[in-house]
Amino acid sequence: MRYAMVDLPTNMGVTQTLSSPYSLLNSDLIGKDIMHILLCPDSYKEALSAELAANAMARGVHKAVPHADIIRCPLADGGEGSLEALLAATGAQRMTTQVRDALGRPINAHWGWLDTQRTAYIELAEASGLQQLTRAERDARITSTRGVGELLLAALDQGAEKALLLLGGSATNDAGAGMLCALGARLLDSQGDPLPPGGAALQRLATLDLSGLDRRLASLTIDAAVDVDNPLLGPQGASAIFGPQKGATPEQVETLDKALARFADISAEHLRCDLRALPGAGAAGGMGFATRAFLGASLKPGIELIMDQAGMAEHLAWADLVVTGEGRLDGQSMAGKTPIGVARAAKQAGKPVIVLAGSLGDGWQAAYPQGVTTAVALADGPMTLADAMVQTASLLEDRCESLLRLWVAGP
Repeated sequence: MRYAMVDLPTNMGVTQTLSSPYSLLNSDLIGKDIMHILLCPDSYKEALSAELAANAMARGVHKAVPHADIIRCPLADGGEGSLEALLAATGAQRMTTQVRDALGRPINAHWGWLDTQRTAYIELAEASGLQQLTRAERDARITSTRGVGELLLAALDQGAEKALLLLGGSATNDAGAGMLCALGARLLDSQGDPLPPGGAALQRLATLDLSGLDRRLASLTIDAAVDVDNPLLGPQGASAIFGPQKGATPEQVETLDKALARFADISAEHLRCDLRALPGAGAAGGMGFATRAFLGASLKPGIELIMDQAGMAEHLAWADLVVTGEGRLDGQSMAGKTPIGVARAAKQAGKPVIVLAGSLGDGWQAAYPQGVTTAVALADGPMTLADAMVQTASLLEDRCESLLRLWVAGP
């Protein structure tokens, strides 16, 4: 891969050089007054990946400002699509490992390997994701995170010293029990028999045996990217809030919550600490709880971890203007979705931010205090959602062109 060299002004009045595969630099313009534009969208769900969205934005920018210098840095907040964003932003190698999906079937799952940092990028959804199952197959009582543990083993075999776990888009509600079993733990009932897969079986948990956990985990530094702050249990917990989308009925939600409480009780006795109320413990059906309690992971907002991996601080120091976006901007976006994470970082760097959203929902105006300069919906007239999704790339291109023409015409 060939890398263009981009000059980055620093606060010290000197120049740094950033190597980026996503810069479009016209060497004939070096030394002239070039506009530096950072394009860092999330995906537009079910319509356009973050990388393709950044490409569409770039086409629009170049129509308005042909000599603009652009860095494309696709992002995500830890949910589905985060692996693709990291691969695009960092140049990490795509790896493939056969693991078991949420229902125990063989599946080829992708993960990322950044050899220079001995770091593995593991997206839960690749192995245990909701998108792998049909609606009829969704059953939060029996789905398992075993495949995530198998991906961790593959990373350890590769020589990983660090791992970034992306905990979004899960089909599971087993609090990471399946992952632990893949890594060597034993979860036994009162008869000493292994529990079957799934969260509901945790009601029968009697013994938690961690003696067989892979010893290499002790030297693996793990960050877990989460995009929610829900606890493990209760009305705001993993089962109640996320169980229904994974196929759980109200009665099954109650069963699962009790099962996860049993797991939390025995885990607390074994570990001599109780993390059930930890913000983020309920992420991905309780995977936040398991990664923190048993793997020593740090739970952090996904967008912050991914921006750090993508070198956003350097990109922002270089940029004159930042353009980001995703499918919808509303009040819930303030909890840490990609455009708001970008805006907060850009605000600290003193850089203006344009958000291009598929739609603007209730409460989107709260984005302004977070650092958003302006937010624009993509649709250029009445259209159905289906039509808008088909046209997302062209709409992004058109909006970028229009906004950049206005921007450069300003004082």
